[in-house]
Amino acid sequence: MRIAIPMSQNQVCLHFGHCEAFALFEVDPEACQIVSRTDLPAPPHQPGLLPPWLAEKGATVIIAGGMGQRAQALFAQQEIEVFLGAPANQAPEALVQTFLAGKLESGPNPCDH
Repeated sequence: MRIAIPMSQNQVCLHFGHCEAFALFEVDPEACQIVSRTDLPAPPHQPGLLPPWLAEKGATVIIAGGMGQRAQALFAQQEIEVFLGAPANQAPEALVQTFLAGKLESGPNPCDH
């Protein structure tokens, strides 16, 4: 399983489409642990590009602060599970551990488009 988290200035980016990079975590869901982390620079912003790009990188889950409805639909088409409302002040590793423990809950989506 691979989990992608959009990052900006070493924090979770509240709007995934404006992130600088993605932290891509390879995880072992049975052992509930992170196997590795790879940081990838985000490609230039282009509507509709990120969902297939992340699918190509093997992402199966994205944890983000906020995301527009169109992007959510595009992730669904790629069969990538989306969790929104992640706080910017929490380390990405902590978010992944919370997800693996089954305790990550979607919060408010700060994007309204």
